[in-house]
Amino acid sequence: MTAPLTPPHQPPHNNGHSDPWQAPDPMTGHLPPAPAAPQDEGPGLRTELREAVVVTVGVALVGLLLGALWLWLAPRIPLVSDSTAVYLKDTEGEQAIGVDGTFTLLALACGVVTGAAVFLWRRRGGIPLVVALALGSLLGGALAWRFGIWLGPTQNVVAHAKDVGKGVAFDAPLELKAKGALLAWPLAALVVHLALTGLFGPRDPDPYAGYYDRAPRNVEDAPGTGA
Repeated sequence: MTAPLTPPHQPPHNNGHSDPWQAPDPMTGHLPPAPAAPQDEGPGLRTELREAVVVTVGVALVGLLLGALWLWLAPRIPLVSDSTAVYLKDTEGEQAIGVDGTFTLLALACGVVTGAAVFLWRRRGGIPLVVALALGSLLGGALAWRFGIWLGPTQNVVAHAKDVGKGVAFDAPLELKAKGALLAWPLAALVVHLALTGLFGPRDPDPYAGYYDRAPRNVEDAPGTGA
């Protein structure tokens, strides 16, 4: 009689695939690799582009409201004519600075509101959404600028001076001298959206969450290795 060459209790073959929750090797003490976390593929490129178009158009249309508010709240610059030329009625006035400042403050407020609104609408964010927010804000600022001028006093100062008569004060056309104010809206919108995304945005799942709590911490704790 000869002893069998194969052990009576041979573990079943697993075709090269390791059990992710198996005990660590008692010879090395290394833990098995953690299972891969499921990948979230997102809504798809077509859906993201469609949402980006909606954000761009929606944010840009807010510029109409900004233009109306700018005309309503901006200080007036009084002019006067002596029938030969048109002059500033108050040469030391700071109304022109107030016009630019009003537009800048209103644009910053629009940036805060639109940045927060876009985040609340789509918390997951994404590059197309952020680009759409920046582009829509820039277009909205330009639309507000031109719309406010269109709603305001006429640009033909000479004809307006002739209509009101000599020595009668009238309002100068609305004008934005500091063109850098057009960047206030997109900058505020991006900062607010980035801050809200960083604080309250969705987080990627941790593939190692709870893994080491279930795995044996020491080699002696592994099944089959105790004394």
